[in-house]
Amino acid sequence: MTLLIKRSLVEQAVDQLRQRIANGAWAVGQRLPTEPELATELGISRNTVREAMRVLAFSGLVEVRQGDGSYLRTAVDPLQAVQALSRCNLEQARETRHILEAEAIGLAALRRTDEDLQGLREALAHSSEHFHADLERYVSCDLIFHQRLVDAAHNPALSELYRYFSGVVAATVHHNLSQAPRCQMVFDLHGQILDAIEQRDSDKAKALSRTLINES
Repeated sequence: MTLLIKRSLVEQAVDQLRQRIANGAWAVGQRLPTEPELATELGISRNTVREAMRVLAFSGLVEVRQGDGSYLRTAVDPLQAVQALSRCNLEQARETRHILEAEAIGLAALRRTDEDLQGLREALAHSSEHFHADLERYVSCDLIFHQRLVDAAHNPALSELYRYFSGVVAATVHHNLSQAPRCQMVFDLHGQILDAIEQRDSDKAKALSRTLINES
């Protein structure tokens, strides 16, 4: 019973904080009041505030900086976008990946740094280790590789969009790999994409990416 009451208090605190954000109580990028200050303002315990802030951080509204405090990341609740993404079907997910991921990878080929390449190689090596093993672990590693591909475009908006979309990508990959045997030729496309990015061949990187999206 205690757990139910505690959860209810946290939900109420989350709702109050969401409402304040929606009403413009704080500007984007502004440091939020401390946990004790919010606890006093809302008339709740510090533990409840802490749990509520974790929820807001998970949903993308708030950024918690260790040792520095919490900052408002956006005034637009990303939860609504995540909920919309979760309702798309496999074909819609594929279309979105073509528009978002393939184009971002084309930019990555033009903008990537040596540090990006190193991170991509490491992520691909981890994926390779798990490709024929546990599916959950492989999908998790594969997602890191794809996020780093998009991040190599050095466009924060694209990176952020892909982070919200990554749950749909993971579900799609998991569904497809659980329906059919894993194909080494399809996995090898990841390495070919990385080679094209290293060679700064944008057109080739995009073409390979589209092939991978259609096959995965």
